[in-house]
Amino acid sequence: MRVVQIIDSLNAGGAERMAVNYANALSKKIEFSGLIATRAEGSLKKQINAAVSYLFLEKKKRVDFQSIFRLRKYIIQNKIEIIHAHSSSFFIAVLVKLTLPGIRIIWHDHYGSRVKETKKENRVLVFLSLFFSSIFVVNRQLEDWSKKNMKCPNVIFIPNFTTSQTNDEKITSLKGKIGKRIVFLANLKNPKNHILVLKAFQELKLNESDWSLHLIGKDYLDSYSAVLKEFVKLHSLQNSVHLYGEKSDIRYILAQASIGVLASTDEGFPVTLIEYALENLAVISTNVGYCSVIIQDNNNGLLFDPSSISQVKKQLLKLIEDESLRKKIGDNFNQSVLENYSEEIVIEKLISAYKK
Repeated sequence: MRVVQIIDSLNAGGAERMAVNYANALSKKIEFSGLIATRAEGSLKKQINAAVSYLFLEKKKRVDFQSIFRLRKYIIQNKIEIIHAHSSSFFIAVLVKLTLPGIRIIWHDHYGSRVKETKKENRVLVFLSLFFSSIFVVNRQLEDWSKKNMKCPNVIFIPNFTTSQTNDEKITSLKGKIGKRIVFLANLKNPKNHILVLKAFQELKLNESDWSLHLIGKDYLDSYSAVLKEFVKLHSLQNSVHLYGEKSDIRYILAQASIGVLASTDEGFPVTLIEYALENLAVISTNVGYCSVIIQDNNNGLLFDPSSISQVKKQLLKLIEDESLRKKIGDNFNQSVLENYSEEIVIEKLISAYKK
């Protein structure tokens, strides 16, 4: 089996991390595993295993003939059978298929907010789904949406997974007091809902009991991040709320924290939760998307409605006040993720789906 993953960039986002994870994991299981970034490279490039064939297309515009023919040449030279296209990279995959009809395209939808959109809003995607062999989705809501709207009847749920790959980088030292650090791993953009957690932190006056909040993720230097920075400044939280930007040593960062937070108003299957679990963090999470399946409330995490500041405050306070609860929830979450979302389990399901 010869498969290539295609993704628009290698910046540290959920879909991007999964494209790298799939390429790395498959390199140990199949004859050929490749990875192609179309528009931009990024911090995840250094996580690509040596056994993975890698190509950067340097795509400059929506229809870039030079990139299309570079991709076509790569597919022919490496005798690729399946293009596994993540998110918006389906477009270039279809353009190549028009010149190589025998190639199979599997499109992987990671975008949780799509379930709120109409068929009309996704008309290009819906039309081009005629060329897909299969559609993979990261939660059941997206599965229902694709079955209802797309022109490819073969829709398969494939969960995200933990990776056995270790990153030995130890670059970023978190500020604040050991044992009292809350980490929020998400790029600074909608629908990640950072302001909700900032408000809860401020209203609970957690800084007065030496707790600190650490925001890890790309800062786009736009109005979204400006609002967060203004809030921190307005409430004099500069000594307890810290923004680090995009980082590559995520496991080392998370190992320094006690609580992990996710507050999105929309989600697919957040890789962030899996990463929290690997480091035994006690987690409070939004209940949207697949989050309420990964997390059983009060067992391996605490859930809240992302539109309710009172709920997030209540759940956060539970963990702040009870160290034994933090340990129990963290251990339970680690165990449940390893049992259900390990690399071995998911890759076996993936290869089976490829064969179909």
